[in-house]
Amino acid sequence: MRPILLAMLLASTAPAMAQSVTPPAAITAEGIPAIPVALAAQVRPYLEYRSASFQDWDPKARAMLVTTRFGNAAQVHRVAAPGADRTQLSFEGEPIANARFSPDGKTILVTKDVGGGEFFQLYTLSQGRLTLLTDGKSRNTGATWSRDGKLVGFTSTHRNGSDGDLWLVNPADPTSARLLAEVQGGGWSFADFSPDGKTALVNHRSSIERSDLYEIDLATGILARLNRPNNGGVSFNGARYAADGTIFVTSDIGNDVQRLGTVDRVNGFRQLITGPALWDVEDFDVAPDGSFIAYTRNEAGISKLRLLNPKTGAVLGEAKLPAGVISGLKIAANGEIGFSLASATSPADAWSLDPKTLVATRWTTSETGGLDASKNREPELVTVKSFDGLPVSGFLYTPDPAKFPGKRPLILDIHGGPEGQTRPGYLGRTNYLITEKGIAVFYPNVRGSTGYGKKFVGLDNGPWKREDTVKDIGALLDALAARPDIDASKVAETGGSYGGYMCYATAIKYGPQLKGAICARPISNFVTLLENTESYRRDLRRVEYGDERIPAQRAKLMAISPLTHVDELKVPLMVVTGSNDPRVKPSESYQMVDAVRAQGGKAWHLIAADEGHGYQKKANQDFEFLSRLMFWDEVLK
Repeated sequence: MRPILLAMLLASTAPAMAQSVTPPAAITAEGIPAIPVALAAQVRPYLEYRSASFQDWDPKARAMLVTTRFGNAAQVHRVAAPGADRTQLSFEGEPIANARFSPDGKTILVTKDVGGGEFFQLYTLSQGRLTLLTDGKSRNTGATWSRDGKLVGFTSTHRNGSDGDLWLVNPADPTSARLLAEVQGGGWSFADFSPDGKTALVNHRSSIERSDLYEIDLATGILARLNRPNNGGVSFNGARYAADGTIFVTSDIGNDVQRLGTVDRVNGFRQLITGPALWDVEDFDVAPDGSFIAYTRNEAGISKLRLLNPKTGAVLGEAKLPAGVISGLKIAANGEIGFSLASATSPADAWSLDPKTLVATRWTTSETGGLDASKNREPELVTVKSFDGLPVSGFLYTPDPAKFPGKRPLILDIHGGPEGQTRPGYLGRTNYLITEKGIAVFYPNVRGSTGYGKKFVGLDNGPWKREDTVKDIGALLDALAARPDIDASKVAETGGSYGGYMCYATAIKYGPQLKGAICARPISNFVTLLENTESYRRDLRRVEYGDERIPAQRAKLMAISPLTHVDELKVPLMVVTGSNDPRVKPSESYQMVDAVRAQGGKAWHLIAADEGHGYQKKANQDFEFLSRLMFWDEVLK
């Protein structure tokens, strides 16, 4: 198959453009100079990597479902054995978000949206075709199979577009979808079905710091809360039934981090792992025979996979794996543990672990464009004290000093969320900046990031604490600029989503220290963000940022919004926008770009008509990265 980028190049027919890359059809590039074909050819190996995300075990054989991309968007594939070819099962123009086998292995359930709009629909997949199970219009998420495979539980905004009600459907009959329970607000999700098929576990997330766990009667739709009244910041996550009906869950009740334990209405939460803990249990699964629990803990950004005796809480062993990030943990009927693993030296691939021998097996080995990924630079953890003495940290990737001696340019890349965490996974295209351009890249985790306990994650809540996160960036900038391997005269920054707000705010507050900023799907005005974001997520964002309906909070939100201070933004700017973004509406980008240009400032603007909150299609991703390279070359010289 020809690389998509090559097809883009060949699409150009005008002689004057023969030496320039043709943008994909859905892309509008305002103010962005022509991209030389020679640059695209030089970068191409870094564009041609792929990954494989473990989705599920095949109940009928020792085989996996994965999502991976061989064309323009990720699709469902079956892998029959470790190292076997990936057999493609879906052939859609849009990426498949996730895929799950029914318990009998006869049906595959998939989730897909259109153009990145996040109004997900549920489908069954058979013989390369999708059969729609939902209404085709509302947002439908959290699809979960019952143990007998006769029902799928999911949440849907079908009733009013805002509330995530609880629904059931028999996938064998698309007309069988029925409302189980009306609820208020978003943040609802099915977690698991009981072994006897009479109840299901349902989680309601009110904020990053608070979520409640319920058991719902499938006959009546009556919800019964399992945790005690939650008037403070307590979170219950990842609930699972064991074969005997015991409910396992993670919670931070009585702790600063998520701990693994059991919960019931009589005894509340009982912690399994005793002793001090500094890090969150982030994922777990219970073996079908109840003999062990597999769980991962996020330790300073690195995932550690361990097995636990569910009766005693004793650790049975730890997997020896490359330092990286694990996701999608699921135990097969035979006890084998499946998961995805990404590291600095490997894109995400599907793995398994034998629970008896603790031997890990890599099932897929994704291509890296012909490059030797083992030579990628491992990050350095950098920790500094912020303005108020709070330790904040991040991961710094520096070029090989033998190839690039002396002081090097630096790009800060600020994550979104804000309840997110940058962790040392595979950098993909960004490896080109480090390996070929000799640019250092730093990924900060400022206050409000997850992974450091619930106290840390709550330090940025509300409009009056919001700018403390920007001050954290200032402390990190100063520390990095003082390093002997960093050129303080050549520093730029980027960020996406909430990181896009941070990108704007950093450019305004620390403009003299920066040469330019690329802000993707950025928040420019907190009030218009909250007024225009999709209604199903508005309440969750008000808990984090503030409530624009309250006059004092509205005034403060306006005061800290980058658009209010546009006259202070002096550095060159590039903005990246998806026209179908349901979270940060495109208007957030347009109003800032217009304001910067009205002030006489420079603002490149890249717009994709077929994308939402982040570009997912390869052709668009490639063109975005090449555009970024043009910008970095211009501002960092």
